[in-house]
Amino acid sequence: MKYRILLLSLSLLIGKTQAQDTLKTSSGPLIIQPIEHASLVLSTGGKTIYADPNGAANFAGVSSPDIILITDIHGDHFDSTTLAAVAKPNTIFIVPKVVADKMPNKDHVVVLSNDSTTKQPGISISAIPMYNLPESPASMHTKGRGNGYILHIGGKNIYISGDTQAIPEMRSLKNIDVAFVCMNLPYTMDVKEAASGVLAFKPKVVYPYHYRGKGGLSDVNEFKRLVNAGNPAIEVRLRNWYPKH
Repeated sequence: MKYRILLLSLSLLIGKTQAQDTLKTSSGPLIIQPIEHASLVLSTGGKTIYADPNGAANFAGVSSPDIILITDIHGDHFDSTTLAAVAKPNTIFIVPKVVADKMPNKDHVVVLSNDSTTKQPGISISAIPMYNLPESPASMHTKGRGNGYILHIGGKNIYISGDTQAIPEMRSLKNIDVAFVCMNLPYTMDVKEAASGVLAFKPKVVYPYHYRGKGGLSDVNEFKRLVNAGNPAIEVRLRNWYPKH
């Protein structure tokens, strides 16, 4: 009964702008809410986490963030106008250095480089590489500039890929419970490569996200088919990341 009441309370706090999913953790339910493109919201234990918030109107009715994760400097990930609109005075920003350098206010900013970790109340957040292949100084996403993130919450591991290809660091991940994996050419990778990467690290649940590229929306149904053909135990959750499309 207490679990149901807590779950209902969290659902009301996080708003009703998109469908929500729930993951049971040892510290209580974790509510997962897709927003749009690279933006998502996680809510647990009275804490709300935004990842790459873009467009303040997309967060109408959503609880204000205690933590904001930013993966990279590109406008679909780092939007200073949105940050100013949605952040609270005590919101903590977890960002790579390249983002911190562009932020006018450094209060409550935690800079993470690849392979470093910060501990926040009830949550541990680790930064991992995200980059294009083959590695090149001219790549849209160079190694070491941006961060993917792994959140450790109540015994569960949540992976947010950021803009990356199926790099060795992704393929070697272990014990991922929920993964958000990008797929949009020419910026990251195609559906086949994304599926190959997911089949390598075997998350329990995967959400294809960030799948709008120059050619339109990637075929997430084909992604699901490829993943489940290779490993039917992986749950592929298709959600509407482009409600205005």
